[in-house]
Amino acid sequence: MRTVPATGRKLISVAAVSAALLTATTATVAVAQDGAVREAAVPAAQTEAAPGTPAERLIVGYKSGAGEATSDKAAEADAAAKAKETGEHVDFQRRLGTGAALVDLDDDATRTDVADVIAEYQADPQVAYVVPDRLNKPMATPNDTEYGKQWDLFEETAGMRVPGAWDLSTGSGVNVAVIDTGYVAHSDLAANIVGGYDFISDTAVSVDGDGRDGNPADPGDWYAAGDCGPDVPASNSSWHGTHVAGTIAAATNNGKGVAGVAYGAKISPLRVLGKCGGYDSDIIDAITWASGGTVSGVPANANVAKVINMSLGGDGACTSATQSAINAAVNRGTTVVVAAGNENDNVANHSPGNCNNVISVAATNPSGAKASYSNYGSLVDISAPGGQTSTGTANGILSTLNSGTKTPSTESYAYYQGTSMATPHIAGLVALMKSANPALTPAQIESAIKTNARPLPGACSGGCGAGLADAAKTVQAVSGTGGSTGGTTFTSTSAVAIPDGGTAIESPISVGGRTGNAPSALKVAVDITHTYRGDLVIDLVAPDGSAYRLKSSSSSDSADDVRTTYTVDASGETANGTWKLRVQDVYAQDSGTLNRWTLTF
Repeated sequence: MRTVPATGRKLISVAAVSAALLTATTATVAVAQDGAVREAAVPAAQTEAAPGTPAERLIVGYKSGAGEATSDKAAEADAAAKAKETGEHVDFQRRLGTGAALVDLDDDATRTDVADVIAEYQADPQVAYVVPDRLNKPMATPNDTEYGKQWDLFEETAGMRVPGAWDLSTGSGVNVAVIDTGYVAHSDLAANIVGGYDFISDTAVSVDGDGRDGNPADPGDWYAAGDCGPDVPASNSSWHGTHVAGTIAAATNNGKGVAGVAYGAKISPLRVLGKCGGYDSDIIDAITWASGGTVSGVPANANVAKVINMSLGGDGACTSATQSAINAAVNRGTTVVVAAGNENDNVANHSPGNCNNVISVAATNPSGAKASYSNYGSLVDISAPGGQTSTGTANGILSTLNSGTKTPSTESYAYYQGTSMATPHIAGLVALMKSANPALTPAQIESAIKTNARPLPGACSGGCGAGLADAAKTVQAVSGTGGSTGGTTFTSTSAVAIPDGGTAIESPISVGGRTGNAPSALKVAVDITHTYRGDLVIDLVAPDGSAYRLKSSSSSDSADDVRTTYTVDASGETANGTWKLRVQDVYAQDSGTLNRWTLTF
């Protein structure tokens, strides 16, 4: 969600306002994991000399000791054998200075042809690597006139390092659903807009005179003082959805305006927020429809999204209704990216930033520290630039907007700040990743983003996730040219009370779909609320009952809470089975709660 510099207003879900009045439902264990991994096709980025251009040559590195590693005749014979196996033209050209072999392909080879040859080399036990002979070019700055103001994209310290990802992916072929206020026409965005929908059913909220329809145009969400509550001041129209959409996919290298993170992607605007906000019921239907699900009375979606951006939120727990919609979307293969919120509070108190199966995004300022307004906490997954206009307007996030104070007028650009502005940076990154490697699952996407994040260059108290997202490193990882794809994460979000000076409690996680033993660097992330953590003894219990001490008690450790990640050498344990986190309070006078814990293999 965004905060407007002049008013500090945030867009909220009206239905969520009453969530604090409801009692929590019984918690259940939620386990997030990858399914069985199927061998994927060679990713597009591994078959291209440049984005969209199939490679005409390959560089093949042979293992030490292989005859082809030193003999040109052997390498030539191997190329001929690969040609026979694949039916493609494969011709040894020369030896590189590193000892690798350069092989030539047909000038008119398709991406599929290249992938077949690469797969044949990869299957050869004598081959150490095979990569396309990529076409490099000067790292030119996009010619968009306002690009120099987009520190959030290119700045090396506090920016998201997006230009380094554009050599591998621009988001082409990926639809991103922006569930927000809709879209107001803008020439710097129009080329990347595809069909969306207006999901607002209440005409008092929609202000466009009708209910649901196929027109997601934003008529303005302004309101007068008192319209949205007795103490709520008047506000101009925000054009919030258009600002968010511009950050994701504004047209780039078009000689005007701003650049988008994934400027090759398409935006499907889904209107759920209007005057005073929007209802959970409309948001739930938008999530369902965006991801390819069926909504009664709404035509089938011709532009199914692989990424959903929700820069919105309200107070209270994530309801079962919203969680169900998110789970179904993720099960359909759609990644859901949400704002952590702007209350400078623990995200655990704000939905949908506290839902499971989402990527919850905190905001950072131009120094790389947590923005003053941003929510925080163990449920935050990642941080991204959200701006800080209190230190200067230009320290915000510049994107597409409209100059109308109430109804649409002329197109414009403006700086906003908020986790609403951070979230589309991550949604755009997801689009870049999916374009580079369409086989990625939502769990794999989240893991790769976290694994390739860099430490926040500035301060963050309370928890800002895995760090500051690094677009270049992440896209390199999923396209096989660098970085790390991370591991599979299994999660328990079932809250368990820790009795004061009592017996140990145990929280289980069922691990399946793995092969062999657990890793030597098994990551155990723990979120425990406790007013004197020195009282606590924490163990990881393997499926065979073996216990690994994570934390001992200490009478001198009077700090609150345990929110950290431990590394365990569990290489002697079978990976599959039921793992447990055992926690015991061994002294009197303080109690606590195990809120959440994860295992990352």
